[in-house]
Amino acid sequence: MFRLEGVSKTYSRPGSQVTALRADSLEIPAGSYVAIVGPSGSGKSTLLSMLGGMLSPTTGRIWLGDVSLYDLSLTERARLRREKIGFVFQTFNLIPVLTAFENVELPLLLTRLGRAERRKQVELALDLVGLADRAKHLPRQLSGGQEQRVAISRALVTDPALVVADEPTGNLDSHSAHDVL
Repeated sequence: MFRLEGVSKTYSRPGSQVTALRADSLEIPAGSYVAIVGPSGSGKSTLLSMLGGMLSPTTGRIWLGDVSLYDLSLTERARLRREKIGFVFQTFNLIPVLTAFENVELPLLLTRLGRAERRKQVELALDLVGLADRAKHLPRQLSGGQEQRVAISRALVTDPALVVADEPTGNLDSHSAHDVL
């Protein structure tokens, strides 16, 4: 599904450059379940952001199937993300004034689904992570683990071909983490 060729990401700092990531060659086949591990600052989140089409590499090419991600226009890349990729961000990125239901529904508002079908999919996604009973709660009314499960539901609600998750179980107890994975 993914192929990286000569990929690097370098950031310029006053008086120096920092290479956050270098991957001469990497292939991740379709259907794979891959965990990227390493110490803090080793480029894991950078790699995930590049795989998700959100952060351009400094050099090289990233292929998703037969599509070179960064040869696409911004609009085409946004469409690809909307249609094929679900994201679980390390910081959850939940909107504080929206309920769990509304946060999960957000990606579906960009589709052509009607209200009844959206409701059905959101309820299923929340149920999958054990939060059907928290649908009307705001993020501040949820525990960190519950917020994380709302973020996971949001990533899954569109039934994406690919899920990119940055520390998706970091705030979960071992039982919940096992269920989510």
